Amino acid sequence: MPDLVRVCSENELPAEGKVCEMAGGALCVARVGGEIVVLDNLCPHEAGPLGQGMIEDGRVVCPFHGWAIDVKTGAALEDPAEKVWVYEYVIQDGALLVRPQNPSA
Repeated sequence: MPDLVRVCSENELPAEGKVCEMAGGALCVARVGGEIVVLDNLCPHEAGPLGQGMIEDGRVVCPFHGWAIDVKTGAALEDPAEKVWVYEYVIQDGALLVRPQNPSA
């Protein structure tokens, strides 16, 4: 993947069922079903910090109003038209690397 940006070291990644904020609060990183997921940190409902939320039924749940975000599609359970960006990533040489958003794609 070209144009990758280092986010953190592999040992900083969250444990199973946990979420955290990274990249200065810009990203929500979670481990769901054994997989790492990287999403925009702002909930589409009222910009709550998803990285301060929790995992419930395989979704990241916003701590502000409980909106649940599908970690594969970024769609909100409450309104599937409302989405957050889901980033492509790799773990390489002991680090999490993500491809920045490409709004024209």
